[in-house]
Amino acid sequence: MRIEKLRENFDVEIRWKAFPLHPETPEDGMTLEELFAGRNYDIKKAQSRLKQAADELGLPFVPRGKIYNSRLAQELAKWAESKGQGDLFHKAVFRAYFVDGKNIGKVDELIRIADSAGIPEKEARSVIGFRTYREAVDEDWTRSRQLGITGVPTFIVGGQATVGFQPYEALDQFLKTCGVKKCRG
Repeated sequence: MRIEKLRENFDVEIRWKAFPLHPETPEDGMTLEELFAGRNYDIKKAQSRLKQAADELGLPFVPRGKIYNSRLAQELAKWAESKGQGDLFHKAVFRAYFVDGKNIGKVDELIRIADSAGIPEKEARSVIGFRTYREAVDEDWTRSRQLGITGVPTFIVGGQATVGFQPYEALDQFLKTCGVKKCRG
């Protein structure tokens, strides 16, 4: 994965931040047609571009017809990060969403995803039930608005940003341009 390769090749700390991607989405999700209703947006073309990019990177991707609310997944991710299991959880939730088409807005589905990443079910249920990381996600959302972030992923280094799905070579060049030192090895 690109993140691991960046960590191997650069003296960089990568921190995940939550972003309010369609927070109005109901728990049962919504179709892409509903999401983009009234807009001039070619869903099939966009999904074709995503599939092509994923294929070029050797990543699994299955075009989907619905989006789901990611708020609770973001809260659970913050908790997983605090336990040193953030990368494992992020990988598991991305796979569940982008490959398996799972509804990551449902508590039981999130618990299954957490379990698949080795995160204890009882603790995960408690974090979701008490909304323990609600404020941490709210802070990330506020910060993303302050920075003018409009899309994901966004990579920020020293006030410079690059937005959108990027091949590794573009991220490598971005870090070099920002003055991030390469690791020796």
